[in-house]
Amino acid sequence: MEKTCRDCQGPSLEPLIEIIKTLRGENGCPWDRKQTPETMWKCLVEEVYELLDAIEKSDSREICEEIGDVLFQLVFIAELYREKGEFPIDLSIDRVKEKMIRRHPHVYGKAVLQTEADLHRIWEKIKTEEKKKTGRTTDGSVLDTVPAKMPALLRCCKISERAVKAGFDWEDMKGVLEKAEEEWRELGHALETGDQASIADEFGDVLFTLANVARFAGVHPEVCLAKSTEKFERRFRFMEKELGKNKSLLKDVSRAELDVLWERAKEKYDCNS
Repeated sequence: MEKTCRDCQGPSLEPLIEIIKTLRGENGCPWDRKQTPETMWKCLVEEVYELLDAIEKSDSREICEEIGDVLFQLVFIAELYREKGEFPIDLSIDRVKEKMIRRHPHVYGKAVLQTEADLHRIWEKIKTEEKKKTGRTTDGSVLDTVPAKMPALLRCCKISERAVKAGFDWEDMKGVLEKAEEEWRELGHALETGDQASIADEFGDVLFTLANVARFAGVHPEVCLAKSTEKFERRFRFMEKELGKNKSLLKDVSRAELDVLWERAKEKYDCNS
C-alpha cells in the first residue's frame, strides 16, 4: 500500500472513520456491512442533491448538516476501498492537494495568466498531461474529460462547454435561438408522423439546443428547471389544499375551475415570478 504524508490542515477524519469501522464490524449494522461502492454512490448522489436544496434555501444550519452527510458518504466509500487493501483516504487527500497546486501555477508557481480563457486553457493542458503520465490514454478529444455517467442535462452542458472552448459555437444568441426554433419545428413534424423514434430524437435535439440558449443567457438549465419544478409544486399543492377544504379532488372539478385555482396559486405564491 502506498505511503502518504499527514500534513493536511483541519480536523481529523479519524473519528468518522472509526464510526464506519464500527458500523461495518462484526457487531455492527447489517445494512452498512453489506454496502459496496456501487450501492453507496447512489446514497452519495441523494445527499449531494439534499445539499443543493439547502444551498438554494440559503439555510446555513441545514447546509452545515448536509455537508456532513456528503462527507460521511465519501469517507464511507473510501473506507470500503481501504478494507480491500487498495488505498487509504489519506492518499486521496494527498493527491487532490497535489493536483490543485499543480493546476494553479499562477497561484503556486510563476505562471502569469491574463484572462479567464488563459486559465481554462492551462487547466485543460495540465489535465491532458496528467492523463498521459498516469497511462489513461484517450483519443485526443476535448470531450474526453466529461464523465459518461453524468446526468443527461448536466452532461449536455459540459459537452457544450468543451466544444465552445475548442472553437465550435454559434456567433450570438440570435443564431442559437434560430436553431432552437428549427429544432422545435422538426419536433412538430415528427409528432405529426407519430414515429416514436423520430419524436424521441427530435425532442432530445430541442433539449440540447435549449441548454445552449441557457448558456448564452448566462443561466444554468439544471438550476432553472429545478426552480420551475418547485414553482409548479407550490401551485399544485395550493390547489390540492383549497379543494381539500370542500373534500374535492382535482379530477372532480372542471377545467375552468382549475384555471381559476391556478391563477390564485400564482397570485399567492409567485407574485414576483
